[in-house]
Order: sequence, then C-alpha cells, then structure tokens
Amino acid sequence: MKNLAVLFLVFLLTACPQKKDNRPDELSVVSGAKPELQAAAFDELEGWKNDNIAEMYVTLQKNCQRIASIKTDWLGNSAIKVDTKLYQKICEKFEKQTFANDDDLRVFLEQNFNPFLVLNDGDADGKFTSYYESQINASFHKHGKYKYPVYGVPNDLVEINLKDFDESLPNKRLVGRITKKKVVPYFDREAIETSGASAPVLMYADSLVDVHVMQIQGSAVAIMDNGKKVRVGYADNNGLPFKGIGSILLENKELSAGKANMIEIKKWLNENPEKAKKYMHQNRRYIFHRIIKESGPVGAFGIPLQAGRSLAVDRDIIPLGSLMWLVTTKPDGEPINKLVAAQDIGSAIKGVVRGDYFWGSGGDEVLAQAGSMNSVGKYFILLPKGQRDGL
Repeated sequence: MKNLAVLFLVFLLTACPQKKDNRPDELSVVSGAKPELQAAAFDELEGWKNDNIAEMYVTLQKNCQRIASIKTDWLGNSAIKVDTKLYQKICEKFEKQTFANDDDLRVFLEQNFNPFLVLNDGDADGKFTSYYESQINASFHKHGKYKYPVYGVPNDLVEINLKDFDESLPNKRLVGRITKKKVVPYFDREAIETSGASAPVLMYADSLVDVHVMQIQGSAVAIMDNGKKVRVGYADNNGLPFKGIGSILLENKELSAGKANMIEIKKWLNENPEKAKKYMHQNRRYIFHRIIKESGPVGAFGIPLQAGRSLAVDRDIIPLGSLMWLVTTKPDGEPINKLVAAQDIGSAIKGVVRGDYFWGSGGDEVLAQAGSMNSVGKYFILLPKGQRDGL
C-alpha cells in the first residue's frame, strides 16, 4: 500500500484534479481565506425594492429541488455555513405558495432569510468579472469548413480518487490513461488536436478559435448547418493545467495589456491562424463536452444557469445553492443591484469576496460585455432565519 500511495502522489503532482460537473477551469484549490459576516437589514441592500426578482422564480424553484436532495447538515463544505434542513423547510413553503408579483416574492424572502454582508478581514470590497455561453457554427458531419472535432469523453480516460486506496491520502479526483499497466497523465491539447482522441465526435466546428473559446467558457450553443441549435455542455477534461490564452499572448508580446480582452484576443487569433495554433497548444488543458437538453448551460450546482442571475463563486467560502445580493457595476458603469444564486465555480474565482457573473448566451456582442467586466463590488449572503451563525 505504501508503494501504491507513492505512485498516486507522483501522479497528483503531474495532473490537476477535476470534478465532472464543474466548469472546466475549476481546480478544487482550498483558498485558506477566512470570511467574516456582518448582520444587515434588507433595507440596507442597495436597490432591494427595485429588483425584478420574480424573473428568478424558475431558478429558485430548481434551486429548491436540488437542495431537497442534499442529505448533509450543510449545503456544502464551505467556510460560511448554510443550514440544509432550515433551507429545505423554506423551500417547502416556497413550493406551496403562489406569488403574484415581485413584491410577493420579496416579502417571502424577507420573512424567511436574514442578509449578512460578507467581509474579508473587515473589507467588503472584492473583484467581479463575467463569463458567458459562447456560440460555434457546426455540423454533425465533417465536410468543407466543418473540420474541427468537438469531442465527447474519451473511451480511454480513467478516473482515480486517492482516498479510495488509502484513507490517509487526499480526497482528490484525478484523470489519466493506462499504458503498459501504468496510470499516466492524459494527452495534452497539442497531442489531441494533432493526432485526434479515442473519443466520440459530437460534431465538427468551422473554427478552431471558437472551439478554444467554448472550452474556456465551458459551454456553447452550436448553430448547426441545418439551421437547428444544439446546446453543448462541459463533460470532463484531460486533467492538465489550464493557462489562459490572454496571458499567453501577453507573455509573448503579441498583445498589449490594454488590448487583452476576449474581443481583441479572438480578432488576433483569427488573423494569425498558424501562430494562434501554436499559442493555443500552450494551454495544455483540453475540455470534453456533451450535448445537453436544458434551458441554459449547467453549472457546478447541477442546474441550468440563468443570464444575469447566476454567479460563480469560491465554494471554499460560499456554499453552492446560496442566495446572494450582488452590488457591483457593468463595464459601462451601470449599477448591478440584484438577487443572484451561487451556482457555479471557476479556477480564477478564489477569495472571500470574488464572483463571476453569468452574462448569458450569444456571440461577440455578448462577449464584448462579458469579456470586459472587471468591477469592484460586494455581496450579501441570505441565511435562513433560525440559523444562529453562518461561521
């Protein structure tokens, strides 16, 4: 057992863990940060009376259905605690009640939750960025310009959890492949894009750049050559480290810091196809997808994300499923004061006050907004009434 433990610890150093239902850039890294909570009142929440929260009804319903299936005491293994049983009771009341308008739902939330400002060492301010569901043009058959495969999960990809072999080892999910009876890291992006993968091909896209952007975002709407739309979601990854294409282009002085947004990045990649391929290969992580039949891309909490109402958070701090009141701004300075649900995660989304706002689905016009958001803001977490403490 000792030799086996050494083998898997070596593997741990060469491959990054990834859970199947998470966004592709999630690394399960414990942040180590310790949040503080400051009790607040609903009338202290900027814009609370003006939010059209009834538009979130379906998301709240699906959130409750997911929370109903949780059997642990807390919604997640996070620094901030949310009592599952109290939340489930609130959800039972929610399901039995009808809401005629925003005010009805607002009163329900006020009667069942208490807001708490989330602080990091006494500071409420944090960083808020945004992501979106991209678009690709694709065909179910390889022909003409449709030549870049969108792969499902490879047949030879294997999954390992160290704790399954030795209770003293970390609870880490690793992926790789088996060669000569030995587990080794899976093929990197360059190998897959050059030689292919032992995986089902879901469809063929007309742009390698769009496939790369889809992998960064985790999902896309595929506009098929027959006019139909197919939603493509994240399924798994090759377990190797992620490196953003923006940072790669900056390091190689292909773009200046002022132009390192996704619109400029896509433009440069499309105008420099040969160099683009070389640079994209430096992001060794490769994402495998699945076709999903949902109203939106599915986040780490297992339910479809809603444009403008879903937030990716650091789940070491914020439990997935939590309701949050977000106070920040759009890239043009317009205020964002609204109710959101913590439903997703991301490797860059680490810290006590840190969020990634889900902008929605679309092409470059949506990318222009989502890709340029980098705002200061704060958030409040809504804890069930009756819960004594959140820490």
